[in-house]
Amino acid sequence: MNRRQWIYIVGISLVALVLGVLTSQWIYRSNLADDPAIKAFFDNSWKTPDGKLVDTNSWREKVLVVNFWASWCPPCVEEMPTLDKLQAEFKAQNVLFVGIGIDSPSNIRQFLEITPVSYPIVIGGLEGSTLSKQMGNTQGALPYTIVIDAKGKATSSKLGKISEEELRKAIKSAI
Repeated sequence: MNRRQWIYIVGISLVALVLGVLTSQWIYRSNLADDPAIKAFFDNSWKTPDGKLVDTNSWREKVLVVNFWASWCPPCVEEMPTLDKLQAEFKAQNVLFVGIGIDSPSNIRQFLEITPVSYPIVIGGLEGSTLSKQMGNTQGALPYTIVIDAKGKATSSKLGKISEEELRKAIKSAI
């Protein structure tokens, strides 16, 4: 290949790269939960693994890190220590983590006996899976994490295991 062909290939590659980045940012933004989905999240009758109703009004006006997970999901279990660590770190800054278990209450209770966390865990079941999809998880896979600012607007989301750096950045941008 001559020099002119190399320049042509490099030019096309750069254009493709820029278009790919711009498109991925649009897709990332377009999958955020809309107002009705967030309203449905707050209006849901969430229950603890012990069957007690949760008062979601206490969750309002906080930055929420909502994590859809299951005890049978290895990446979900792997990220829980990070979620617990960041909950402790950001608690004083009006940040609350909420785990929505897409699992049976008995499985979640057994799991939490072995792996306790400092943030609320609620039972999602099939309704939780549907709500996860409404909140931007188009694939319905786990784990799925969404950050909601204190005004009730979704600011970021991540399908798959989230790293400490990614989550820290998402929380700071929502505060």
